[in-house]
Amino acid sequence: SMASPTLLMRVVASAYSVAEKAATIVRNVMATGDLGIVEKSGANDLQTKADRLVQKSICASLARKFPKVTIIGEEELPPDEVDEELIEDGHCEEILKKTCPAQYTGIKEEELVIWVDPLDGTKEYTEGLLDHVTVLIGIAYGGKAIAGVINQPYYNYEAGANAALGRTIWGVLGLGAFGFQLTEAPAGKHIIVTTRSHSSALVNDCISAMNPDSVIRVGGAGNKIIQLIEGKASAYVYASPGCKKWDTCAPEAILHAVGGKITDIHGNSFQYNKEVKHMNSAGVLATLRNYDYYASRIPSTVKQSLVP
Repeated sequence: SMASPTLLMRVVASAYSVAEKAATIVRNVMATGDLGIVEKSGANDLQTKADRLVQKSICASLARKFPKVTIIGEEELPPDEVDEELIEDGHCEEILKKTCPAQYTGIKEEELVIWVDPLDGTKEYTEGLLDHVTVLIGIAYGGKAIAGVINQPYYNYEAGANAALGRTIWGVLGLGAFGFQLTEAPAGKHIIVTTRSHSSALVNDCISAMNPDSVIRVGGAGNKIIQLIEGKASAYVYASPGCKKWDTCAPEAILHAVGGKITDIHGNSFQYNKEVKHMNSAGVLATLRNYDYYASRIPSTVKQSLVP
């Protein structure tokens, strides 16, 4: 008989369904036209009703099924009772059928940390740049991002009324990543994807040093990693603090599952244990291929400005 699915595969299978529920909430809030926007630290740091409801939905749904897992979400919310209609109890059968990589078969609930960004690209969401928006659920073990789910609630939204809206990408280290077509950026082209709303002299100096053929400015860390794995960009370069662990955990797991690499500007890998500071204060450098080319071109002035 088949062995019962491991804890890790059950968590990923549940996170998949929880992310699909989250996408429905994101679309429903937008459809009402009342986003309930509040500024957190300023005009580029926003929270909407979707951020709040989605975080409650994801955290409560996963906590109910996996009570000993540590779950860390972006939004600081009062510990209210969560409305039952926000709870998602389902899971993705397809994921349960896959074999858990051997090194993760013995994981216990209390050893997992789940990093949640309920709505990555909030500013873009409020401005109607809906394809930038993602829901991120990253799963860490031993301080490493080992699995992740990225939902794009508005994938295909410009493809016409009959197109299926939204998609869910997921991956596990040692197993692979699914839900998209892995594509490499054009050979010999240096296409940089970077921040849209958090630019600075430092960010731009670092990009110039890469001698790029073109620069794509978009919102959302999840969205930027998708640009890499679908071959639209060859490197994600962000020479600035501001990115947080919940922005990078899920994308990192998916990128690493397909052989890519993500670090800070100094080449340090990110740590995701529950005690870690939330800010990725030394920026981000990520590629699907040719990491060393980009890493070698980061100016020392940029490195000196960004302390890990």
